[in-house]
Amino acid sequence: MSKSKLEYIWLDGYEPTANLRSKTKVVDNFSGKLEDCQVWSFDGGSTKQAVAGSSDCLLKPVSIFPDPDRINGFLVMTEVLNPDGTPHESNSRARIDDDAENDFWFGFEQEYFIMDKHTQLPLGFPVGGYPGPQGMYYCSVGGKNTHGRKFVEEHADLCIAAGLNFEGINQEVASGQWEFQLFAQGAKKAGDEIWIARYLLDRLTEKYGYYIEYHPKPIKGDWNGSGMHANFSNTTLRTCGSQETYEKICEAFRSVTEEHLAVYGEFNEQRLTGKHETASIHVFSFGVSDRKASIRIPIITVQNGWKGWLEDRRPASNGDPYKIAARIIKTVKSVKL
Repeated sequence: MSKSKLEYIWLDGYEPTANLRSKTKVVDNFSGKLEDCQVWSFDGGSTKQAVAGSSDCLLKPVSIFPDPDRINGFLVMTEVLNPDGTPHESNSRARIDDDAENDFWFGFEQEYFIMDKHTQLPLGFPVGGYPGPQGMYYCSVGGKNTHGRKFVEEHADLCIAAGLNFEGINQEVASGQWEFQLFAQGAKKAGDEIWIARYLLDRLTEKYGYYIEYHPKPIKGDWNGSGMHANFSNTTLRTCGSQETYEKICEAFRSVTEEHLAVYGEFNEQRLTGKHETASIHVFSFGVSDRKASIRIPIITVQNGWKGWLEDRRPASNGDPYKIAARIIKTVKSVKL
């Protein structure tokens, strides 16, 4: 008889920024298939998802990945349900209006800071001072400007071994700031993979004495903040070949700016200042190859005859990819072509 460790992972009820929670279920002779993962329960009273007198919440498995850091281990992403089986109010995944064909594709660029647990400063920041100014950290190499590469490389290996569609890593503009990229066909799958990648990232910090800071502007002053740029497309964007169609879809985002910003991450106003490669939170804009616009039309899309994707650069690093994807889908679907 073989035993497997299934790590059930879910989002708690903290608002406006949910946290990852998880617990391990040990099962016998597990097949490795999602359909053989049972619904499980947890104490929602300890995660702001229930009250003490009626605290049971349910965990519904929705995707599964091998756990590369455990023997016979699996990572099980779940949705939180009420005891009657309906989606819990904190269940943002269940509210994604994506079609069965996964017409919407998403590529998220997750930026973050690696923080030293003892100094509570980003890697490369000396106690009581600052490192050299921005300029030499972005995509750098060498011990003077590059901090945390061993950790980042290990995280990349874990994500790839887990079967995530992991597309790349790079050091970002500020010291101790990094980014990884993930792509998936389907909004729910893209969200699942970002949350699993974050789980692996956070769990890895336990071994290094670090923690991850997802705050979009943890270091004030002349330092870049952290975003989670959302690259997205549907069949229309991938095939239309029309500048007019692209501009009409971009323009649809203007009138619902507040609705998007409401789900794009807490403290995002500290990052979206119009400086440090961001658009101002007060002004909506779009443009070709413009990283200071709210929505960037990639140059490759234009060179490919207006067939490709768009990049919403406003989402913050602490945003919920499920909520972000759901809002983007709603806006794009509202366009009458």
